[in-house]
This record gives sequence, structure tokens and C-alpha cells, in this order.
Amino acid sequence: MPGIVVGVDGSEGSKHALAWAAEEARLRHAPLAVVLAWQLPATFDTGAAWVHMSSEVIDDVRKLAQQRLDDVCSELASLLEGVDVDRRVVEGATAPALMEAAENADLLVVGTRGHGGFAGLLLGSVSQQCAHHSPCPIVIIPPRPNA
Repeated sequence: MPGIVVGVDGSEGSKHALAWAAEEARLRHAPLAVVLAWQLPATFDTGAAWVHMSSEVIDDVRKLAQQRLDDVCSELASLLEGVDVDRRVVEGATAPALMEAAENADLLVVGTRGHGGFAGLLLGSVSQQCAHHSPCPIVIIPPRPNA
């Protein structure tokens, strides 16, 4: 899809990236795809048997991901006004999911840090992977300066 793709995970960094992407979409008169990727941990090896998660648990996690995306978009609703927004919850590892969503995009936008990883790193693993492998131009939004 031509337009702008932005990755969100509910972190302050991803909200800042969404705010930037929404303004850029408005300036370009471009559609904005807001993507939240989720995945279950690998099956657990208990030593005696593999434990698989039930379909009910998987559905619950999917619903929680959708709720997180809805919450972020609701929180920033005033910034999304007037922008053609497509909300997407996708199952899979975050960086590959974002790069797939951006396959025909004009721009991919991510924050420098999300939920997880090591706080001292300049870039998170997702932004670093996207920087190296994005199929389109990418903007990595730094954290907001402390006021």
C-alpha cells in the first residue's frame, strides 16, 4: 500500500513516532497504516513434553493486542483527525511484520526504543533491523527531549 507505515507497541517512543507519522501523512495527503505486531513466545519445553497454548489463549492475546492498538489510537485521536488511517494488528515478529507492511509504502516510521530490550542502547532491535532491511525509506524518531 502506498503511503506511510508506522509501528506502534504502546510505548512512549512509539506514540511519538505515531504523532510524527500522522503529521507527515497529513502534509503528504497520504494514507497512514498503524501497525502493531504481536507474537506468542515459542512453545515451552518442559523436558517431558511440549506445551502448546490453547486457541482461547491465542485469541485472548490477539484481542489484547487489538485493545492496545485501539488505546494508542484513541489517546492520539486528535492527531489522527483528517488522516486516512488503517489500523492493523498482525501476528509475527515485529521487524519482519513492519517490513512486510511497508513493502509498497512510501515511508516506514519507527521509534528508537519500544517495550523491551536494554534501555541503554541507542536503537532498539526493531529500529535497527528496519534501518538495515527496510524496503522503503525509513524515519527513526528519537525520544522526546525531557521538558
